[in-house]
Amino acid sequence: MATSFLPPFLILFFFFFIILTNTTAFSSDQIPKTYIFRIDRSFKPSIFPTHYHWYTSEFTEATTLLHVYDTVFHGFSASLTPSQAASLLKHPSVLAAFEDRRRQLHTTRSPQFLGLRNQRGLWSESDYGSDVIVGVFDTGIWPERRSFSDLNLGPVPSRWKGVCETGAGFTSKNCNRKIVGARFFSKGHEAASGGFGGFGGGINETIEFKSPRDADGHGTHTASTAAGRYAFKASMEGYAPGIAKGVAPKARLAVYKVCWKNAGCFDSDILAAFDAAVSDGVDVISISIGGGDGVSSPYYLDPIAIGAYGAVSRGVFVSSSAGNDGPNGMSVTNLAPWLTTVGAGTIDRNFPADVILGDGRKLSGVSLYAGLPLNGKMYPVVYPGRSGVLSASLCMENSLDPSLVRGKIVICDRGSNPRVAKGLVVKKAGGVGMILANGASNGEGLVGDAHLLPACAIGAAEGDAIKAYAASNRNATATINFRGTIIGIKPAPVVASFSARGPNGLNPEILKPDLIAPGVNILAAWTEAVGPTGLDLDKRKTEFNILSGTSMACPHVSGAAALLKSAHPDWSPAAIRSAMMTTASMIDNRFQPMLDEATGKPSTPYDFGAGHLNLDLAMDPGLVYDLTNSDYVNFLCSIEYGPKTIQVITRTPVNCPMRKPLPENLNYPSIAALFSSQTVGISSKTFFRTVTNVGEANGVYRVKIVAPKGVTVNVKPSKLVFSEKVRKMSYFVTITVDSKNLVLGDSGAVFGSLSWIDGKHVVRSPIVVTQIDPL
Repeated sequence: MATSFLPPFLILFFFFFIILTNTTAFSSDQIPKTYIFRIDRSFKPSIFPTHYHWYTSEFTEATTLLHVYDTVFHGFSASLTPSQAASLLKHPSVLAAFEDRRRQLHTTRSPQFLGLRNQRGLWSESDYGSDVIVGVFDTGIWPERRSFSDLNLGPVPSRWKGVCETGAGFTSKNCNRKIVGARFFSKGHEAASGGFGGFGGGINETIEFKSPRDADGHGTHTASTAAGRYAFKASMEGYAPGIAKGVAPKARLAVYKVCWKNAGCFDSDILAAFDAAVSDGVDVISISIGGGDGVSSPYYLDPIAIGAYGAVSRGVFVSSSAGNDGPNGMSVTNLAPWLTTVGAGTIDRNFPADVILGDGRKLSGVSLYAGLPLNGKMYPVVYPGRSGVLSASLCMENSLDPSLVRGKIVICDRGSNPRVAKGLVVKKAGGVGMILANGASNGEGLVGDAHLLPACAIGAAEGDAIKAYAASNRNATATINFRGTIIGIKPAPVVASFSARGPNGLNPEILKPDLIAPGVNILAAWTEAVGPTGLDLDKRKTEFNILSGTSMACPHVSGAAALLKSAHPDWSPAAIRSAMMTTASMIDNRFQPMLDEATGKPSTPYDFGAGHLNLDLAMDPGLVYDLTNSDYVNFLCSIEYGPKTIQVITRTPVNCPMRKPLPENLNYPSIAALFSSQTVGISSKTFFRTVTNVGEANGVYRVKIVAPKGVTVNVKPSKLVFSEKVRKMSYFVTITVDSKNLVLGDSGAVFGSLSWIDGKHVVRSPIVVTQIDPL
């Protein structure tokens, strides 16, 4: 698949931006909307004691002002009519304005699976992350869970400046030495009622808490995945029994509730959380949130990218989820090169269930159903989708005819409505069970769900087989057998079919995602406010829940960053990411190349980035690829952002170098070489990289190249000699292709790697070679 430098959605965003900066282009519709304004602080008259005073006297009234930003970003958000916003844009101090947008959440054994072991290695060297503060941007927290106990934790680190905000169901006693701070941000959400399809208009306090308390469950789950304490005898209704623990069990948690039940998360609130978290003193930010529509805005229109730049530029590591729009290519979101972007893989634990057909065939699937079993009793099986009505095939609300499904096991197609909600529709119509069948888009990728009736998820091939059986046999019958929890599953990890994939749609020169981490069937703490499915009619209560998504993978990397930060306090966010990427694993527990769940074939760096997180090795990577703020500024210059546009991201005015840098020369731990598809014959590109020695002082590293098929890779020098005085060394990589020999695979690219080896360390960078059509 060829990519161009400007995907169509990017052109749409520029069009949107031009409209916003053109007064005449505003519609006459004067419904207020929320806008975020980026201000050049150097214009502030000295007469005003604070930015708030300046903004409320010169730009907007205090009643319309929502948030003032002054840490990661200079500016404010306000609820204004389009014509008011247009007139503000004429003010010389306004660098940019953008409309508030809704984002979505990217909805135990995982620590062992990452190579963490008690009393040795990274856990003991980092004291389990005890002095590191992880800020979680999500739906809040259920503080009473055992995962958030502060038993035997030392005092709160003295540098912490955050607060414990109180509100509905949340008092100052809910913070402790574990949950060191908690805040909630709702002004953008509450202002949204006019311009966001009727959502918002205040907090619905019948289903929500106007406080940091979690009514959804997602935030409690991600917080405990990153930093949950040891909780013995943990399980979800008997599934995944054992000891639940986070990746950094002693790290402290700071909770920033920016997402609200059934209402998403607004940019203006997310930006306010970044502002607060950085000034509060967090070390790591975990944000399992992404573009509401799977589309990536340019960095200067993306508050996650802008807020994260402000955080990273002050030494805060930011981990973000890649999104759940896989296995489609170019679906990865959170693309800014200062973010660490995390995809999802499976772990070696599964929850198998079998569909047994009347003709004796056994089809394997997965389920977390914990109610009364079917005990081998056979029931008639029916597929409502045979009628050709899409809503019936998907088991949408009120789509099933009770006279057709009563007393039967119903086949429902996956898609559109929530998987567990389909089972509820079947149950209401009198069905006794459900078989949830994947379509072609989900392939064989399966996710366990805590169903409310006997139900089993099966892959596309099995789904087709059972539909054919039901269609050809008037007396078709089936039963479902639930087999509990099985560990030691092979192969694992496998790239989850839902995990968003590269190439990077904004700047294909930067490989995204950066890496993958466990994100399928992850057990972690859960809210008391809703049942495990999150459905209103699910009255069950559970201390732990099992969820899947890149939302679950992201906090594994946040917890990992906390451990690395604790073991290496002087490492920058880029050094921590580099350590994870260059030591990541590309093989599974069979010692074979990692597979792609969607196709069953070997996966590629477009699927897994540098590989699967391997914390055992990340503690001592040998060499790291470091980056400074000026490196990121040069990158923004290289993609032709002007100084004013860059200032929207960086807060401070910048000057681009006279000689334009190349985006591919950003000192990233991966290399992506783009060649024009129009060029015939031989063409070459040279890349520049610098490594910093963080291992033994007198290291000697030799290069090992695995060249992509049909590509020549040359590295100079081929040996790096470090000493007490020489800690940094640079090298050049020349990649040469001959259009006659270059055969791009299914993904539109060929892949290889470059490793520096000293006998103890292997510092590996993926190489991606692709052709793209110039504009």
